[in-house]
Amino acid sequence: MDHYKQLESFVSVALHGSFSAAARSEGVAPNVMRERIDALEQRLAARLVHRSPRGLSLTEAGAGFLDAARALLANLEQAEAAVSARASGAHGHLRVTAPAGFGRRHIAPLIPALVARHPSLDITLDLHDHYASLPTGDFDCAFFIGDPPDSSQVAIPLGGTRRVVVGSPAYLERAGIPARPADLARHNCLCFHGESQMQARHWQFRVDGRLLQQPVSGTLRCSDGSTLHQWALAGMGLAWRALWEVEDDLRHGQLRSVLDDYAVATVGIYAVVPQRRHMPSRVRVFIDHLRQAYGDPGYPSAPAARL
Repeated sequence: MDHYKQLESFVSVALHGSFSAAARSEGVAPNVMRERIDALEQRLAARLVHRSPRGLSLTEAGAGFLDAARALLANLEQAEAAVSARASGAHGHLRVTAPAGFGRRHIAPLIPALVARHPSLDITLDLHDHYASLPTGDFDCAFFIGDPPDSSQVAIPLGGTRRVVVGSPAYLERAGIPARPADLARHNCLCFHGESQMQARHWQFRVDGRLLQQPVSGTLRCSDGSTLHQWALAGMGLAWRALWEVEDDLRHGQLRSVLDDYAVATVGIYAVVPQRRHMPSRVRVFIDHLRQAYGDPGYPSAPAARL
């Protein structure tokens, strides 16, 4: 069995938290993922993943090996990208779509340096909070926070973040602090508006070791995540936001997080492409450029640092 594929599958299982979710991301059966992890554990003579009816968790050895595996895969992809760029050059029209808030903070500011290195690139960056479908040919690369919706595409992990439920001090003083996810039924939850967004109807938590989809509702809804953030700052209700978006507000006391004991540990940040092999050099160079920036310890609010 391909050692590279075993490492890639192990990282995917660790980030997704289950064999089935990791299998969907690669378009294979869950048994295939289990066989790859079993083979990897046999080859290393070490247990990497705890399996139980409540779900998966990494062993101490697995947690340590995850960082090394991700570094190895990243180095290999960077080497491939460098060779590809030197061989054919990065040129042509690069079409990228991403969540609006993430794109403004963590993609758009990095594009000038990319274009300076590859002036033959022509880039269209589409920012909104609705998922795009790559098979239509509209985009070369789409960014997702959380599980990508289409298992037929290839999800390349770039980092991760936690989602936290936040509210302003004024709102929490007025409405009270929820003690358990079920208490959200008594709160005004600021939700996404749109059928394609899971957050429009449920927020995700871990209760007694199991993943819970908690129904939420409220009087204010919006298709723009930044607006939900601003409403939370204005004391209009509770919002479920990525840590990279609200960490400054938490640090300065403008927002407070609640239900932290039930937060899902990490959600992945992925670049999603139609296929990994024969990827155009313009896409490889772009993804490699972002990965290098996110992995830099000096990068502000580095997404990769959240894993």
